[in-house]
Amino acid sequence: MSHMGNQLTSNVFKALGHPTRIQIIKLLRKGEQCVCDILPNLKSEQSNTSQHLTVLKNQGIVESRKDGSKVIYSIKNKEVYKMIDLVEAIILRQTEETKTSLTI
Repeated sequence: MSHMGNQLTSNVFKALGHPTRIQIIKLLRKGEQCVCDILPNLKSEQSNTSQHLTVLKNQGIVESRKDGSKVIYSIKNKEVYKMIDLVEAIILRQTEETKTSLTI
């Protein structure tokens, strides 16, 4: 992959590199949601949440549509779930290895 391709890949990882954005993705795994439904599930201010959603949208991870006065968000690329699942599997394996090494 070219340097440009590596930069684009890095940008996606940067977009995923915040706990609030991971939480937003997990909330959207259940289906599309209005910002008004996302907000109560986060420990974040509305302006902060909007910034996080913008970062995810700019990287093509989420998309939005207007429904009257509401903005509805959904996951654009479902592969993002696989990425999170893989990282969580790595963390789980590392945790298990740590437990095993501590009991030896």
